Amino acid sequence: MTTNRYWLLDRHPEGTDFAKALSLHEAPLAPLCEDEVRIRVGWLSMDAGTRMWMTPRTDGYQPPLPLGSAMVGVVLGRVSESRDPRFPEGALVRGFGQWAAFATVSADAAGLVVVDEGVADPRQHFGVLGMNAWTAYVGIREVAAVQPGDWVAVSAAAGATGSLACQVARNLGAKVVGIAGGPDKCNYLRDELRVDLAIDYKGEDVAAALADIPGGLNAYFDNVGGPILDAVLPNMAHYGRVAICGMVATYDSDEALPGPARFDQILMRRLRVEGFFIPDFLERGAEFLPILRQWYDEGKLTIRFDETRGLDNVLLAYERMMTGRNIGKVIVDVRV
Repeated sequence: MTTNRYWLLDRHPEGTDFAKALSLHEAPLAPLCEDEVRIRVGWLSMDAGTRMWMTPRTDGYQPPLPLGSAMVGVVLGRVSESRDPRFPEGALVRGFGQWAAFATVSADAAGLVVVDEGVADPRQHFGVLGMNAWTAYVGIREVAAVQPGDWVAVSAAAGATGSLACQVARNLGAKVVGIAGGPDKCNYLRDELRVDLAIDYKGEDVAAALADIPGGLNAYFDNVGGPILDAVLPNMAHYGRVAICGMVATYDSDEALPGPARFDQILMRRLRVEGFFIPDFLERGAEFLPILRQWYDEGKLTIRFDETRGLDNVLLAYERMMTGRNIGKVIVDVRV
């Protein structure tokens, strides 16, 4: 193969109108530079945090992607060419690459790793063994410091990271409250993830539902920010912990937004609030994998895949995720 197909970021999108902001291109593959690795992409991960990279904001957790650049995301595939001896041709790898048929990366900058081929479903390297799972594990176990018997709430609980966070908290002996939008998602939380309480933020008063928890929430795993955070803060127990890994409610804004309206509750309830970003923990992946793999093998950690086929349909999958029409992990199979 001598040509590549890839998505370019042409302009900053307005809301979820990604079709006017990104375009699909084809061009010859350039020769590899020293230390570069080329990956024939098998699957692309659709992640809400990349929406921030599409804005011009310079105060985010990642510098904005320059207009005219290939769109960036996490890829899973096989090395097709390599000038880095750590990543031989044919190895199955995962890392930050491009929305493309072939991703060309500098291994260290991409956080590239060779993944275990002994996993029957390789997509699990985007699922229970991937960065969403690492985020769930770090956020629940370390940042929120969840203990057995704690009441823990998770927002966007039917999404990739949220569904895994619910299960990690449950596996640690906590009582879990999943907050999601719509009856189908809440049924999934109750029936498949076995949460103790599922709250439909589209049809219920979240604050009122949380007020029934005896003693309040000991921990909150926040994926969304916005009004849900405002509903949670007054219902935290004293000395509770809030782990913030996402702000999906505000990612489509090109400007910084005001903080929570109930900010006073951080003082009144003596809360600890901490944001964290999983790329800061990439070097610890080998530490997280054994317990995640054990839970997976024991059936205690699962994930649904919301899979779209074809590189041409990337924007359909991305928009599906950003509008919350998915349950579980949104990925694109680009092998076809």
